[in-house]
Amino acid sequence: MKNVILGISAYYHDSAAALVIDGDIVAAAQEERFSRKKNDSNFPSKAIVSILKYAHIKPEEVNLISFYEKNFLKFERLLETYHSFAPIGLESFLKSMPVWIKEKLFMKKLIRDELSTIGFDKNIKIIFPEHHLSHSASAFYPSPFQESAIITLDGVGEWDTASISSGNGHKIKLLRTMEFPHSVGLLYSAFTYYCGFKVNEGEYKLMGLAPYSNPNSKSVNEIINKIETELVKIHNDGSIVINLDYFNFPVGLTMTKDSSWEKLFALKRRKSDSALTQEYADLAFAVQKVTEKIFLAMAQTAKDLTGSTNLVLAGGVALNSVANGILLKSNIFENIWIQPASGDAGGSLGAALTAYHIYLDKHRIVEQPDKMKGSLLGIEYENSDVENVLQRWEYQYHHITSKDELYKLAARYIADGKVVGYFQGRMEFGPRALGCRSFLADSRIAEMQSKLNLKIKFREGFRPFAPAVMEEHAQSWFDIEVPSPYMLNVIPVKEDLCNPLPEDYYNMGLMERLYFKRSKIPAVTHLDYSARIQTVNKDVNPHFYGVLKSFYEITGCPVIINTSFNVRDEPIVSSPDDALNCFMKTDTDILFLNDYLIIKSEQSIISDEHLSDFGREK
Repeated sequence: MKNVILGISAYYHDSAAALVIDGDIVAAAQEERFSRKKNDSNFPSKAIVSILKYAHIKPEEVNLISFYEKNFLKFERLLETYHSFAPIGLESFLKSMPVWIKEKLFMKKLIRDELSTIGFDKNIKIIFPEHHLSHSASAFYPSPFQESAIITLDGVGEWDTASISSGNGHKIKLLRTMEFPHSVGLLYSAFTYYCGFKVNEGEYKLMGLAPYSNPNSKSVNEIINKIETELVKIHNDGSIVINLDYFNFPVGLTMTKDSSWEKLFALKRRKSDSALTQEYADLAFAVQKVTEKIFLAMAQTAKDLTGSTNLVLAGGVALNSVANGILLKSNIFENIWIQPASGDAGGSLGAALTAYHIYLDKHRIVEQPDKMKGSLLGIEYENSDVENVLQRWEYQYHHITSKDELYKLAARYIADGKVVGYFQGRMEFGPRALGCRSFLADSRIAEMQSKLNLKIKFREGFRPFAPAVMEEHAQSWFDIEVPSPYMLNVIPVKEDLCNPLPEDYYNMGLMERLYFKRSKIPAVTHLDYSARIQTVNKDVNPHFYGVLKSFYEITGCPVIINTSFNVRDEPIVSSPDDALNCFMKTDTDILFLNDYLIIKSEQSIISDEHLSDFGREK
């Protein structure tokens, strides 16, 4: 009898489901892709239905449900925290307690009720591994290592905000933890909040803003000093103690005590719709550097505790690709592997793997390059599905009968300066589009960065774009010696491809600095000459590799822009309907939808009925 395990994460943010059968990762998906609600926290019913359907598994064939955290421990932490700070936090307490008492204290019943609506037996077995164990499992079990050190870092689970463990075979041993409210993730999110971005979404923006600072300026060094002397004490082992005189998150409805921060930094909290100025870029740079310092110290501690030459990472902070790049260059570990769905969505996968390897005590088979299948774990659509949608809405389209021809056409359009929507194969699991639900464009065109931000993505103009490169050409274009398949490392562009900064560079305005042409691939070279690189392997992702190879044959350049197929505040597209709607609402020129080519200039005006139908399953 097969062991069919369904992992679930839900009720905080970025709910997801993952299906593991006899230790094999079969499918995984986030609820947001189907509900079309970004970072959807609701029970992932649609995601569960989609991955079961993809795997041809019926609800009655699932043996075990694994939920990614222990709710009673989280409730204990909330009660103890409110008690410690009383009477401060009364407003937050009164808002949260009715929800906890009515719903979350009865989590097992709540999950069973939700599962029963989609065909599961109400008596199905449910287990609840700890939050950080789920993260650890998501990092170690799919990794290419028989043994490794494991670091998890996020905002907070039940009590833990970070952990160091060792993994060997199918066993995970917890070695050290850091507890709430002392949290690297919450420290970074506090700066995200103070700089006017949304917590749990805007951390990427803060990271992208940091290079707009002058790293050698006196003011930046003063900010770093203030953070390390006033806001957080950093111990040699990477553990931290947060000064709660400056923070409101333990029991409040905001992240920071704004008046204290305003006094400390002589700067008011930025409103989300106000202009970005140098002062906020300096704050972003300073907290990024502090985060990197903590990251490296914790990595060294993990090395000392485990003696391993391998490291795996998970948790939301593991998505800080700049810190990951610094860690990679530090050579503390010989080999590093990072879970591509490191946030809470990946907790669903970790929960399922914990159930198989720890609860059921099943041995583990290590695979190369890993067991994530390129993180292409979502659903895919047949050509018949696509053609039905195209005909229903009367699109003009061309059926391409050869994949090689499709790749060559896509590459030619990109080389001609077109923006291409690319929808092929299985959907990615995690926050990154890896070439199957992507916008693609020419990295050599400097103006493409602005066009993509303002006319395609409808997002802030300062944000950088990631390069995708053929794996075998990566070392010729970027300062990296190992594959980076999941867009999780920011590393330098090769120095001989870069242009020196003008003498008056730091006297320019923020956006003026952005438009200085830094390298031969300016659209993906950030202000500090870095890039969040994706290396593409021909065997792992042949659909995307084919385009890169054809582009290289046409241009001599193996690097193109790859950014997620969505617009601001919307999830990455999932269905053909999603892709067509996003295509028509933006200035995207070309869409490849499976084996079909749709050219924007050939389309008549699509009805408002179709546009309003965006994301609804047919």
